Amino acid sequence: MNFQQLRYVREAVRQNLNLTEAASALYTSQSGVSKQIKDLEDELGVDVFVRRGKRLTGLTEPGKAVLQLIERMLLDAENLRRVARQFADQDSGHLVVATTHTQARYALPQVIKEFTSVFPKVHLALRQGSPRQIAQMVIDGEADIGITTEALDRFPDIVTFPCYSWHHVAVVPKDHPLVGLENLTLADIAEYPIITYDGDFTGRSHVDKAFTDQGLVPDIVLTALDTDVIKTYVELGLGIGIVAAMAVDPRKDQDLAVLELENAFEPSTTRIGLRRGAFLRSYAYRFIEMLAPALKEQEISTQLREALEFAA
Repeated sequence: MNFQQLRYVREAVRQNLNLTEAASALYTSQSGVSKQIKDLEDELGVDVFVRRGKRLTGLTEPGKAVLQLIERMLLDAENLRRVARQFADQDSGHLVVATTHTQARYALPQVIKEFTSVFPKVHLALRQGSPRQIAQMVIDGEADIGITTEALDRFPDIVTFPCYSWHHVAVVPKDHPLVGLENLTLADIAEYPIITYDGDFTGRSHVDKAFTDQGLVPDIVLTALDTDVIKTYVELGLGIGIVAAMAVDPRKDQDLAVLELENAFEPSTTRIGLRRGAFLRSYAYRFIEMLAPALKEQEISTQLREALEFAA
């Protein structure tokens, strides 16, 4: 048994049992992947995969248990390498942060500026995606830290921590009829076309719930993945935008007016997600603390360890 065999099994599962895709991801041949997997099965004395001819169609019951152990072993191996790097060179390395456009554009710039100033030898990579893509990057070990409002707490392999809370506001062109209206209500907003986030992004569920709770059916004419697109179409007069308050900058959005709707939308909480059992370098903890000062290394590491022990 060797780590190459374990990686091949894991990659086959990650690629939905497509050995061609697994081989491509591993920079090897399909026959090589198939042989390594079969050699491991022969050594274990059980079939890890269900087969139909030469195709893999699923995991056997023993295979499901084997996969869990493989994931643990490969994670432990990576943690060993990280421990060694931690003590060999504490202030250099790589940190991958996966997040959404809104977080990357509006919440993280000052944090990243501070981080790169304190840790100039750390190569920081910022990857953007949907909440589900971010969660998968954390689970697969492709990202050290995930930051998003949705999805992270739905995955048992991810340990999440509250980062900060925020709320939605409505934005309109400055000459819009609702500007200056006293006692503005959600019903007033619902009289106009609405432009807001895509269903899985930036607290959209709270927007939908706010209208539903008041028996309103908004005319959502356009949805987008990021706030900048929403604001662009609001400026063109296509509708009222409902966006994250943090994404409105009075200095840059001078053509827009903000309509505050007190308590109309439930607060949303952006969360930090870490892979259960992962070992983080000291600078990763510092990045988290810069973003969420209340989160300290000891608390985070304790929860990561307890989550791993609970899963075992």
